[in-house]
Parts: sequence; structure tokens; C-alpha cells
Amino acid sequence: MPAVSDVLDLSSSIDRVNPGELYRSAIEEVAESIAPVIAENRQYQKSRVFDRLLIPDRVIRFRVEWVNDAGGVEVNFGWRIEHTNVLGPYKGGLRFHPSVTEDTLHFLAYEQCFKNALTGQPIGGGKGGSNFDPKGKSDNEVMRFCQAFMRELYRHIGPSVDVPAGDIGVGGREIGFLYGQYMKITKQRDGVLTGKPMGLGGLLGRTEATGYGTVTFAEAMLKHADDSIEGKRVAISGAGNVALYAAELAMEKGAKVVSLSDSGGSVIFDKGMSGSQLEEMIDFKEVQRGRLKDWSGNGASFHAGERPWGLVDADVALPCATQHEVDTKDAKHMVDRGVKVVAEGANMPCTHSARGVFHDAGVLFGPGKAANAGGVATSCFEMHQNAAHDAWTKQRSLEKLHGVMIDIHEQCIANAPMVNGVVDYGVGADRGGFVKLADAIVAMGV
Repeated sequence: MPAVSDVLDLSSSIDRVNPGELYRSAIEEVAESIAPVIAENRQYQKSRVFDRLLIPDRVIRFRVEWVNDAGGVEVNFGWRIEHTNVLGPYKGGLRFHPSVTEDTLHFLAYEQCFKNALTGQPIGGGKGGSNFDPKGKSDNEVMRFCQAFMRELYRHIGPSVDVPAGDIGVGGREIGFLYGQYMKITKQRDGVLTGKPMGLGGLLGRTEATGYGTVTFAEAMLKHADDSIEGKRVAISGAGNVALYAAELAMEKGAKVVSLSDSGGSVIFDKGMSGSQLEEMIDFKEVQRGRLKDWSGNGASFHAGERPWGLVDADVALPCATQHEVDTKDAKHMVDRGVKVVAEGANMPCTHSARGVFHDAGVLFGPGKAANAGGVATSCFEMHQNAAHDAWTKQRSLEKLHGVMIDIHEQCIANAPMVNGVVDYGVGADRGGFVKLADAIVAMGV
């Protein structure tokens, strides 16, 4: 494998973009994976596809002014990063969280391009959001913020231009408010947002899709290694939409879910989560918007301020919370606790050094570009449904999702080297997505 420096002037490329820490880490990781692909293709070198992929088509930043329940004026930042549309309309979520920065969104938009390419759907990559925090806000405050956010965003989106979706802090409630304002301003009901409530053209199965897709990918990795998820102990971080439905499908397939977590700490189910506990948790987190520290589930223990990885033995780990939540220490805890398979249910929750720990230990590692792609794949199904003025059944959505996730697994296998006797899914995902993007960039010219 040639060194990155033999194929790419990485330092020069990075200096030209001047990325933040998160975006830089994503660039460097991809560069290591795709250097051999570029070395073998003179057209990629001549067209400078790697450098062209580093700079977004456009970065939109705006002020969001709204009024709280006390009558005070609040001000937040809003962003939309349209990274590349060579494969189709920009597609990627909106994230509302106080930690959101422009660097965060650059990193997420770049990752989204590769993920979307792997789905095989005609979609480009983008990301957006705000440093607005919906936690602790009333429904009316969230509505007023979403309406103010859309008063600027509507100018930049459209069903064939840019189709945002939800992400952290943006669920069906927020998407409903955003889409309602979009319709009032534009007089269009064209499905320009995905993840919509059912009455506004949402897709049955979209709620479960990201978590289900992550478990399907983990199951495919196990099957390729002549193993099964049945009977496995599965540790999950997060307690939002992705984590809860990953838990649901894992349990349906005969696995024992042994943990969930949020920013306040972890809940451990040493004997495995029960079906009734899962039902209670879905209502508690998704409807009541509660915190795990306040959940009183029998047969479970809460550990304040701790991540689950060092608290419980597991065979499979599904990090489903947020980016870079798993560091080297966490990765070593996982290995020591018996984890043999890791599938990322969030966007790059494992740091580069954590991935190194997994590779050194022979752990099968499914990167977020692949294992987390179920959500955006079904978002594209929602686009198809809306464009055709159709209504898909849940069975149709989930069957097509399963096919997409299996195809992504096969793409990773086809493009991945072996490291320490196991498939390097991370490199396979990077190369598989990059080739699709690079071929499109070459075909479109300059």
C-alpha cells in the first residue's frame, strides 16, 4: 500500500481548506484509505478529485432570531453546508444542539457524501443545523425557532436541489414545524424535508431505519465471519431514536441488549433488556423526552456520568450517540469486556485511535459510513414516495432497507483489504464511496 504522501500532497490540501479538528480527522482518515485507489488511476490524479472533494460547493451561514415564552429575543447561528451534488440533490440532516459548530458540520457533510454514495441512491451530500438547544424548551418555543430557521433556509432548498432531514435534536416534531413553515412561505407541498410526520407525507419505517440498518450491518459482518447475532450480548450507547430501534431489532433477532446511555450516564441491563422495558423506554425517551437518571426500570442500574463500555460484558458494541464518543480508553474497555464486533450507529463515534485498538485486537469494525446509512437510504425512499404521490407500506420500506444494507456490506467486502486476519470495513467503505464520487466528478468535467 503506497504512502499517502506518494499520491497526495495532503499537507497542501489541508492547508488550502484550513479545516477544524473534526474535519481534519475525517480528511486524514479517508486519505489513508483511498491513496492506493488514486495511485492506480491517472484520471483521478489529473482531475484532482480528492482536492475537489475537500471544498464544499457552498457554505451558508445565517442568523436566527426568535422570541421565547417570556417575550425575550433569542439569537442563534444557522448553517447549511452543501458539500457535493455530483450524484444527486444535497442530502443530509439538520442538527440542533449547543455543541454544533461550523467545523462539526463540515465534518458531517464530508462523511455524508461517502455514506450517501454507498447507498446506491441518487443523492449528494450535505449537512446543516444550529447551536439552538431544544432541551428544556416548550413546544411553542421550538416551533418559533423552527419557523425562524426556515425563513432563511427555504431560499436554499428544493426537491431537486437540497433535501434536509433530521438529526440530533431534530425529530418528527421539529421536521413538522420546519415543513409547515416551508409550505406557508413557498405554497409548495413538494416533500423537500424527510423524516416528516405521517400526515405530512412521512414514510412508514423511517423511524426505525437507522437503528435497524445498524443491526442489519452488524449481523452481515457476523454472518460473513460464520457467526450469528442470536444469543449475543449487545452493548448500545445512546437512548434516542437510533439506539432504541437498534435495541428493538437486536432483541427480535435473539440478542440480549445490556446497555443504553445518554449524556447523564448509562443504564445497565446485566441480564438483558426485556420487551416491556423497551416499550417503556421508547415512550419515556421519545414521547416524554425524559433523562435516563429519572427512569425507574426494574432490573436495571443507572451509573451517573459513565459510558457503558467499561461497565458490562458484551460481544457486540453499537455506539449510537454522537461523534467521537469512543476514545482509546473506551475501546480498550470494549476489548477487555469481550467485544468482537463494533458497528457505528452514529456519525464517526469512534476516534481514529480507538479504531486502531479494534484493528490491533482483531475486532470487526463497521464504520458509520456503512453501518449508519440506513437512515439516509430510507430518507431517499421518502423522496421517491413523495415525488410519485404514493404511499409505501412499512414492509416495503424495511425490505428495501434490508437490501440496501446488505449491498453496502458487499461493497465494503469488495473494496476492503484484510488486516490481522479480518476484513477492514473502514477502508472498504471509504474506497467504495470514493470511487462512485470520483467517477462522477471525472465524468462531469471542470
